[in-house]
Amino acid sequence: MDSTHELLESLPYYDNDLEQFPWLKEKIDREFAREPKPPAELHPRVPPPYDLFVRNPLLQAELARIETHKEAEQLDTLRYQLPAPAAPGTDEEWAAALKNAHAQLEHQRMRQTNLTLLQTYGANAWRIHNYLLEATVKQTEGALEALQQLTVDVNRERKNEQTRVGKQLNSLETRWTELISNVLQIELANVALDAEVNQLNAKEAELAELSK
Repeated sequence: MDSTHELLESLPYYDNDLEQFPWLKEKIDREFAREPKPPAELHPRVPPPYDLFVRNPLLQAELARIETHKEAEQLDTLRYQLPAPAAPGTDEEWAAALKNAHAQLEHQRMRQTNLTLLQTYGANAWRIHNYLLEATVKQTEGALEALQQLTVDVNRERKNEQTRVGKQLNSLETRWTELISNVLQIELANVALDAEVNQLNAKEAELAELSK
């Protein structure tokens, strides 16, 4: 942590100078306009951006597509069709069609197996998944509420502290004004006494001259 400590004299929860003196806001706006713009680079303490799906180029490409708002490519349905070669067809065309038929049959078999597994274990898997999601949501909401409460507590503590300090500043300012007023009264009294002493001295000198 930085070892230097800054002394901030602002009490935003207590000071209302900008409301009492609107011309102050104009001066502040002019000062802000003269200030240099903040640097474009981030603060050194800000962590670097995290690259998602580094080990999965397909997901990384999909994320880039979503960020650029591009439409997704249409699914290729030709691989799921079973076209027959045009009559009479060559041996190579019939061999390719037979190979495609075997692939389609294997696809249907795997699909039936997956549907059977889904019917057997899918409901429980989704229940567990939903349970984990609900637990994550509750944990996140609890962390958010705790952070919001902490923010409210910090702001309340700052407001109470600044209100207390503001009242103390007002009391000290009132006391300072009273002391300045007392000093001025004492100075005025001294001036009046000096004038009275001068008058008495002049009168004494005048009486001394008359008594000669």
